Amino acid sequence: MQHDLTQLWMEYHVKLHDFIERRVSDPMLADDILQDVFIKIHANIEHLESKEKIRAWIYKIAANAIIDYYRTHKPVTELPETLSVFGDDSREEERNEIMTGLLSIINSLPPHYATAVMMSEFEGLTQQAIASRLGLSLSGAKSRVQRGRALLKERLLECCRFEFDKRGRPIDYERKKGGLCCVK
Repeated sequence: MQHDLTQLWMEYHVKLHDFIERRVSDPMLADDILQDVFIKIHANIEHLESKEKIRAWIYKIAANAIIDYYRTHKPVTELPETLSVFGDDSREEERNEIMTGLLSIINSLPPHYATAVMMSEFEGLTQQAIASRLGLSLSGAKSRVQRGRALLKERLLECCRFEFDKRGRPIDYERKKGGLCCVK
């Protein structure tokens, strides 16, 4: 299998590096993620069922590695007080539970939508900055962010019922029975 890995490296490393760098905009970070991708390829190549699907499989690993990076290495930006769902510290544990569930739901979105939502909502990037980082047109970035948000909202409403105040801000939630939800 070593020969196959060498061949895969020769065929994909430049393309994958470019793919990753467009999403993280740091060549050294892209190198690290690329190395992780090839470690995962090496560890799992024997589980690949169809050699015809290797390109899609490799890019899926790369997209997941990028999402993993954003999930684990970027600080979560606190919501402004005016948008905060929970105002007191007594509900901090519940808030952390919700954030963990929210990240799980975001990570269950198709990778291109998850990446756009993470950049917009957690990094606070403008849609123009997202377009530049992902190598998209501005309208393409706007579309990804909007569709990602719509999918996120749809999945949240599938698993939970929300109660809103007069201004439309969420003040409480309850898991739906039988809902496929990451929030416990």
